Parts: sequence; C-alpha cells; structure tokens
Amino acid sequence: MALRPRDAGIIVAGVMSGTSADGINVALVRISGRLEVGPHQANNAVPESRGRSAPVHTKLDLLGHDEYPYPRNVRAAVLAAMNAPRASVADLARLNFLLGELYADAVLAAQHQFKLRVQLVGCHGQTLYHQSAARRFLGRKLAVTWQTGEAAVIAARVGVPVVSDFRPADMAVGGNGAPLVPFLDYLLFASPRAGRVVQNIGGIANLTAIPAKSAAADVIAFDTGPGNMVIDAVTEKLFGRPYDRDGNIAASGVPDEDVLGRVMRVKFFRQRPPKSAGREQFGREFVQQLLHLSGRARKQDIVATATALTARSIADAIHRFVLKRAKDRPKASYREIIVSGGGARNHTLIAMLARELAPLSLQVRLSEEFGLPSAAKEAVAFAVLAHQTWHRRPSNVPSATGAKHPAVLGTISYP
Repeated sequence: MALRPRDAGIIVAGVMSGTSADGINVALVRISGRLEVGPHQANNAVPESRGRSAPVHTKLDLLGHDEYPYPRNVRAAVLAAMNAPRASVADLARLNFLLGELYADAVLAAQHQFKLRVQLVGCHGQTLYHQSAARRFLGRKLAVTWQTGEAAVIAARVGVPVVSDFRPADMAVGGNGAPLVPFLDYLLFASPRAGRVVQNIGGIANLTAIPAKSAAADVIAFDTGPGNMVIDAVTEKLFGRPYDRDGNIAASGVPDEDVLGRVMRVKFFRQRPPKSAGREQFGREFVQQLLHLSGRARKQDIVATATALTARSIADAIHRFVLKRAKDRPKASYREIIVSGGGARNHTLIAMLARELAPLSLQVRLSEEFGLPSAAKEAVAFAVLAHQTWHRRPSNVPSATGAKHPAVLGTISYP
C-alpha cells in the first residue's frame, strides 16, 4: 500500500512496549498535513488547543488504541534479557524474531478490532540495553542502545512499511537517545498562557517541561528516575503479582522516610539533564538494595516506599531542574503537571505525587483532560515519529536529548 508524498491523511500504527515489559500498546492515528514544531504550536485535535496558532493543515486523530499483554513466558524472557550480564546469542536472536511476530499480531489485532487498515507502522521495539553515557569498549568510548523486535517481520506480516530503531540516530549526533516523546509533548501541550510539565510514568518516568510562549529550543526533557519499574518488581517479589493494581497495596502501607532519604542520595537523581535511565540504573540491583535497606519492614510498607520513591523523585526533579531554572525566566510560569502512562492508573501514586507537588504550586492533571488517553500516549508518539521519518523530517528535540543537531530518526523496513 503506497503512501502519497502529499497525503491528505494517512493512518499510522504506533507500537510501544516499555521497560515494564508488561505488553504491547498499539495506537492507530490518522495524521493529516505537515507536522511542524514552532512557537506555541499544538495539535488542533486537542480541545484546549483550539483557537491557538496551530498549523492550519496539521491534525492528529486517535482512531483507537489497546494493549496486548505479553504471554507470561515471553515477559519472563524479556525481563531476563534486560541488562543481563550474560545471555545466549541464539536466544537473543530468537527473541528478536519472536517479538517481531508479536508486534505484527498486535497491529493486525488492532486493525481487526477497529476495522481499519494502517499504511505505516512506527515500532519502538523492546529496550534490552540503554547506555547513554559513553564508556570504553575495545579501545573506543561508546554510547549504545538496543531495541529488539524484528521490523522486517512486522513489515512482511502487516504488508506496510515499518519505521523502527528510533534512538541510534539521535545518539550518533551526541544525544542520549531519550527521551523522544517531547516532540509530541510540544506539539500537543505548548501553551501561550501557562508553562506545563508533561510527566509520563511508564517503567521509567520522564518529563517534558514546556515554558509558556516557548519555542521548541526552550523545552527541557529528561528521565526523572523509576516510574512503575521498581514498584512492579517489589510487588512481584513480595506478593507474587505483576503490579500493584490501582495502588491498593501501597495504600495499606506507610512509606519508610529513612529508606527514602537514603535512596534519594543515588547519583542519578542529582545528575543534571540531559539524562536518561533504564534497568541499568533501576533494575535488579537497585531493587535488591531497596529491599535490603527495608529490612524486616511490613511488605505493604515496602511497596508504599517504592511508590513514594517514584513520586518524590519526580517532584525533586521538577524542583531541582525545572522550577529553579525558571526563576530566571518569570514568563515560564509553570502551573500544571499533565500525567500520562501506566502510572496514571495508580491512584495511590497520583495522590502521593499531588502531595509532593503541593508546595510547588503545581496542579496535577491527567492527559485524558486534554483528549489523549494516558495509556495511549507513548504509542501515539511513535506513530508521529514514524510519520516524520517517512517524510524525511527530524523529530528529536536536541534541547531534550543533548544532540548536537536535529536528526531524522529510525530505519525503514519495506514489505
């Protein structure tokens, strides 16, 4: 199915599987016109953006989205492969092709569910390793990343081009390769009236700070630390459940302030952006340290402490790296934090976050209030990034990733 160079609107499937490794999110998005990122521009499909200086011919319509869980044995294999000190090359190759099949299954299921045909797929892939800071290897200092899930398999199965492997192009020009969602955040949420912090809470939590009346070069974006990753790991270890549904376990516990204080001394939280994180920082070893520090505390209290850690690290990052910087720019006037991602469904986490942010005078809102379901946001982002790549247009935000200049992201696989 060919795409017209000047299409009136194409349907793109965005496919996202995050560091929590709980499954595959698919969003089907109709994208019309040319996506531009300039001062005060925002998506005119979002209710609050109407009447602003959005590009006349730009529109995003979310046509449908859903999540397709990994089979339990696949999730176990993915988690075992992430940041693994040793792994079988044969098993990694098999996992790459298996995930390609599962991503294709998810796109085909979404097409069937919503009775639509996509013309392009943007697939983030499953991150197995992400090292944004250069380290010496065989005589060279290298920053590296690896997202698995064979795009050629998806293209062959779905029958349309697939854009994948988004991060390396940004890293090749000196960036962290993350976060990449700020392109969408700016497009949707830039406002001439109020500065906004757009906070995604997936496995890792990341923010995009958009000052009022800003250009894309003014955007600050970085990973704040653990999102759901540590909460999920602790819940699975102590209760045999993959996650704390609605935050019910944490709600029955009390966070340990001493443990929180000690964990918040981890170097990552003090590191200035741009910065990115993954299981390399907040995976097995970190969880073991948290459990060790918690000693014989009640299991519910340990889950509450892990949940409070996410809330506190987000608030600390906003205070330390966003609001302090904004003091020199009063027009930035940050007033809102817009939360999305799986963590938005954790009511205890959101309540803790609201308490942590209260002294900062930031109102907590959910992306649903702006017409974007929180669970769909990252998948929508990769649909948009794929559309940019297909049209040979850059979509990294150098002020967010630290890249030397804008870059066209990803590689294209053809059916």
